Amino acid sequence: MAFDSLSCPACGAAVRSYRNPIPTVDVIIELNGSIVLIERRNPPCGWALPGGFVDYGETLEQAALREAREETSLEIHNLQLLGCYSDPARDSRMHTITTVFVAQGSGTPHAADDAVNLKLFTADHLPTNLCFDHETILRDYLLQNQRASG
Repeated sequence: MAFDSLSCPACGAAVRSYRNPIPTVDVIIELNGSIVLIERRNPPCGWALPGGFVDYGETLEQAALREAREETSLEIHNLQLLGCYSDPARDSRMHTITTVFVAQGSGTPHAADDAVNLKLFTADHLPTNLCFDHETILRDYLLQNQRASG
């Protein structure tokens, strides 16, 4: 089990702090027959699914709704679980585990918060410079849609 040693602020004694993967969420937002992607403001830069870190005391679903609203200005509904992605190398900054949802969006999309830009992409014209493991996630999403449509 990996851990770091911290110092107690009161007495200076070593305190063990266990390292665990950080929970995140990502949302595939369907809007007008397209998929909403954001261009990230912060490294790693590039196109990504809207998403982010789960706040303490927040459910995964609440985090997905919040992150979608913060980054795209859209309200989302009909939240469905696509899957969880846990490759320790999926995020170069730290070990994260993401829970990915698919949802329908409503409203007018507008890049905000951590998004410098936002675009609607069709499934056959996705960008090539996707961040994290979002290419894999979108491939799984498209494969699931293919299976569902027979």
